Amino acid sequence: MTVTNRKEVAKLAGVSEATVSRVLNGIGPMKESTRQRVLQAAKQLNYELNAVASSFARGRSGNLGVVLPHVPKVHLFSTYYFSELLGGIGEAVHSGGYGLLLLFRDPTVVYDYVSLYRTQRVDACIILGSSALETEKTAVHRLADERLPYCVMDQRFDHPQLSIVAADHEQGSYDAVKHLIERGYRKIGFLNGAPQYSNSEDRMAGYRKALKEAGIAEDDTRVYQGNYSRTSGKKAASQVYRDLARLDAVFVSNDRMAIGLMQGLRELGCRLPDDLKIVAYDNSDAASFTEPALTTVKVPFYEMGRLAADRLLKQLAERDRNDASAEPIREKLRTELIIRQSSGN
Repeated sequence: MTVTNRKEVAKLAGVSEATVSRVLNGIGPMKESTRQRVLQAAKQLNYELNAVASSFARGRSGNLGVVLPHVPKVHLFSTYYFSELLGGIGEAVHSGGYGLLLLFRDPTVVYDYVSLYRTQRVDACIILGSSALETEKTAVHRLADERLPYCVMDQRFDHPQLSIVAADHEQGSYDAVKHLIERGYRKIGFLNGAPQYSNSEDRMAGYRKALKEAGIAEDDTRVYQGNYSRTSGKKAASQVYRDLARLDAVFVSNDRMAIGLMQGLRELGCRLPDDLKIVAYDNSDAASFTEPALTTVKVPFYEMGRLAADRLLKQLAERDRNDASAEPIREKLRTELIIRQSSGN
């Protein structure tokens, strides 16, 4: 069965999509001749008003929703990544006079984001901690298909209507590895995060780019796997220590893993940074307090959260004015390398 959309109704009636929406939702003054043209076109094309869009047009909850993964025994709010993003989101929401509603999803099942709008629990939502798991991909694609106001933080999906605010992680990791190369190190290992996150792909791409540019052959035996937790970093220490004779340095995908790695290496008798140089990623609060202090890539998480919320609130204001469909948000913010003692003098 062919599905008719609002654009086709507008074309047949000779009006804008916004006019079609106003007529079908019964919003605002309208010439009777225009109203009848739209209704006739909708009937001819067998177009039925989307129930979610209709409820959205008729009211507001006053809430911006933030959807986070529920991971047992993991304290999300104590992690730098989530706390900074939420801080930026909260600042924008407060300034915009909105409420903030936190919602938790089970990453193992498909989450019904669209129902949040249907029940008017939220007017827009920001998705944190998403991954490329099929359940999450399905849920986000459903949301994108409806062209509702939403934004995914820092995770890419293959969808033309994807709204995303992210950091340029490929460039950030490239800068980190290039810094080590410029210091004269060529045997550079890489401790990456969980593969289901696009950030991990981007960091790997930056690592490879820097090596290739310097004419350094890739060596898969110098690539180690973690999951962005401190525990996984400490667990990787035994493998890194085993390979110490053929490593000058290690680039680590986030500060938490780097801190765990450093702890594990010290316990094995490794002297840092004399025996091994380390560059990390995030520039969390703890990065400057490690021994040695971490050279790390600063990611503007707070600014990313604030930008995503600001853009969504502007979309809501635009919808109030002309009921236009939300255009995808596409923002990529720059990172910055912060040089400290862990990468050597």
